[in-house]
Amino acid sequence: QVQLVESGGGLVQSGGSLRLSCAASGTIGSIYVLGWYRQAPGKQREFLAVISSSGSTNYADSVKGRFTISRDNAKNAINLQMNSLKPEDTAVYYCYTNLGGKDYWGQGTQVTVSS
Repeated sequence: QVQLVESGGGLVQSGGSLRLSCAASGTIGSIYVLGWYRQAPGKQREFLAVISSSGSTNYADSVKGRFTISRDNAKNAINLQMNSLKPEDTAVYYCYTNLGGKDYWGQGTQVTVSS
C-alpha cells in the first residue's frame, strides 16, 4: 500500500508560478516512477510529467518548457515547478505512481489560474 499526498496548490494570476509537492509513504520499497496528471472540469485526466528513480524525465507537450519535475529519493517525494501559468492550466493536479502493477493516486490539489 502506498499513500500519496499533494500540497502546494492555490490561486495564481496568469503568468505566475506555483510549486506542487507530493510525498509518498507506506510500503514503498523502491518506487521507480512518480508523475503528475491533471484533470480540468469536464475533461479527461491528462498526463503532465514523469520522473524515474534515476532522474529521467518526460513531459507532455502542453507543459514542456514551463513545468519542471524533480525528485528527492531520500524523501520519496517529487515536486512540480510550474511557471508561466495560463488560465487553461486550471485543474486538479494529481500525483501518481505505479508499484507492483498497481496504480496509486493522491487526493489531488486544486490549481486555479486567473486571467
